Amino acid sequence: MALILFLLSTLAAAAPSPPPASAQAPDEGIITLAPDAETRWIPFDLTPGNQIRFTMAIDGRPVTAILDTGVSYSVLARQSRTAAAGKIRTNGTATAIGGAVPIGWLPTRTLAIGALHRTGGGISVAELPAIATGSAAAVDLLIGRDVTGGQALDIDYPNHRFRLLPSGRMPFRGAVAPLTVSPARRLYETAITLGKHRLAPVVIDTGDGSAITVSASAWRTAAPAGVRTTTAVSFGLAGPTVNTMAILSDVRLGDNAGRDAEIRVEPAGGFSDTIGVAGRIGSGFLQRYRVLLDPRAGHMVLSPGPDADTPPLRSTSGLLVGIEPSRLKVLHVMKGSPAQTQGWRDGDVICTIDGQAIARDYPSSPLARWSIGTPGRVVKLGLCDGATRALTLRDFY
Repeated sequence: MALILFLLSTLAAAAPSPPPASAQAPDEGIITLAPDAETRWIPFDLTPGNQIRFTMAIDGRPVTAILDTGVSYSVLARQSRTAAAGKIRTNGTATAIGGAVPIGWLPTRTLAIGALHRTGGGISVAELPAIATGSAAAVDLLIGRDVTGGQALDIDYPNHRFRLLPSGRMPFRGAVAPLTVSPARRLYETAITLGKHRLAPVVIDTGDGSAITVSASAWRTAAPAGVRTTTAVSFGLAGPTVNTMAILSDVRLGDNAGRDAEIRVEPAGGFSDTIGVAGRIGSGFLQRYRVLLDPRAGHMVLSPGPDADTPPLRSTSGLLVGIEPSRLKVLHVMKGSPAQTQGWRDGDVICTIDGQAIARDYPSSPLARWSIGTPGRVVKLGLCDGATRALTLRDFY
């Protein structure tokens, strides 16, 4: 599981900003919490793209959803049966990773997640490609700040469950960092320290499968001298973006001790620059902890999980792949990697690894660890056209 999360942590779910002036302001409905909210845990699984996937209900219909605090207004997939059953009205555009996307608006009667019940309001509607979750199956919905922001959100990553509580609850103790919902962007925001440099505001984005992403200007301020870099790719609603990537050894969030973390750097004029933030923190970092997000109380809390001190996994192949039925598709060839040296290209399709086929359980199988194998190991990758390529693994960033 850890391997596939690393390979596909580049698949970051989109984070639309508030609708521009040309769009109608959304109605967020009336939200209530059941008295027994403490007991209403919602189980989830982590997608291959490292996002929190669970089941909830819209107008009494079950839907699959991603918990995405990087979305200011929840987004329903145009291809879902729920969208097809309603009347969608045009509502302008939204800013997403990769550019701007057209959005619609669909009124809803009810929305239910665990102890939370919303009456009235509605949801934005946009294309939600399956690649945004790193799996072959798309989800119906991204649940964002408009639904969760008024409550305390307790995400127990180690035990794969979360719940929504009244603001002000402190169900566990841990390191504390400031947290607000910005009036302009309507997103969860905090600050982070890279080495000696404090960066703010930084969006808390549970829908982003990567660890930490910063703007080009923030990286110029905080990057240590001599750090080795490569490249990675992120996929948002508006398409792919190629980022610089490095591993930094002193990353702190509030009172949390410095940790090693994977850092991605957007190109100048990227998503962070567009919405006016220094970067975002995704599930690739947060999943090391049990996390409480309570913007009304002004704080977030992090309690280290069993993997909190585990160093980030590093590719030794340079191939970032997406999972398709019975095959792996190369999404990006990392700069300076063995794969780049040997002429691999985006779009190459792999059907076997050391003679073994890509089975349904590939993401959680030992076979999936080939891409972070011991430097010097030779992996034989069978392409779907019948050719075989030998790839010698090595450290390169």
